[in-house]
Amino acid sequence: MTRDLDAFDLDDFDPADFDRRLHPVRSDLAAAAYRGRATSARFVEGTAMQVAADSVALRPAPDAARSIDTEALHGETVTVLETREDGWAWGQLSTDGYVGYLPQAALVPAGPPPTHRVAALRSFRYPRADLKFPPLGCISLGARVRVVDRTTTRGLDYALLDDGSAMVARHLVPLDRTVSDWVAVAEAFLGTPYLWGGRTSLGLDCSALIQLAAAEAGIAIPRDTDMQERAAGTPLDLAAGFEGARRGDLVFWKGHVGVLQDARTLLHANGFTMTVASESLDVAVARIAASEWGAVTALRRLTIRS
Repeated sequence: MTRDLDAFDLDDFDPADFDRRLHPVRSDLAAAAYRGRATSARFVEGTAMQVAADSVALRPAPDAARSIDTEALHGETVTVLETREDGWAWGQLSTDGYVGYLPQAALVPAGPPPTHRVAALRSFRYPRADLKFPPLGCISLGARVRVVDRTTTRGLDYALLDDGSAMVARHLVPLDRTVSDWVAVAEAFLGTPYLWGGRTSLGLDCSALIQLAAAEAGIAIPRDTDMQERAAGTPLDLAAGFEGARRGDLVFWKGHVGVLQDARTLLHANGFTMTVASESLDVAVARIAASEWGAVTALRRLTIRS
């Protein structure tokens, strides 16, 4: 199963300074765990909240006009450290430790923990166990729900959720269920639009593609490309080039990442096609070196632990 925030030693990412993306520390406020380590004016324990929206953007500032950093998925937990009169909350996502601002309206108090996650690219939530009813929303791969019962309507099995809604049961798996080929999950995103900061099957960026797909194999990795280049899997010898490269190896550039489908084919969400696309590794390396991110900076290999 995938592990949440405690899977990472977040201090390893930036030993010199607090990274605003991973450390809930401001000059005026910080999480209580940073007492004695930060010089903030006030420290708080925070309140566990849960994402009730289909998904919600996290931003670096309480401003809807700012570009998003990432997205929190339905059912994920956020430790809220501050709620503001203008409707924004500041907190930390439990799944990968990301810190940011999000609308309070997207959150509800955390209840009993989820039991299942969405394993399809996306799936509808219905007001009752009947696909003919207008859906309440559409949640993406990796979203979390709590199943309390099951029923069958006209031969189709539904999972009944603790909020009274229903979902097609085959689109859900228990939280501890994993896949053996996480690259196949990434391949299912082919054609998905590229979206800076996106983390859903409606639009996502290069590092989110890797993070979401790897999570289906129980591999918890950080959110952004620079974090993944430092902490995801184990490094390979870049001096050897792509000799010995295999399916599932990660290829990094400064600000970009893709995964090998085989020794000569790269899969990546990218701003060139504006989609998740598959292309010749040689073609991608040459194009990116000439016009985008420069030379390859690292190769890393993820390991699935049984």
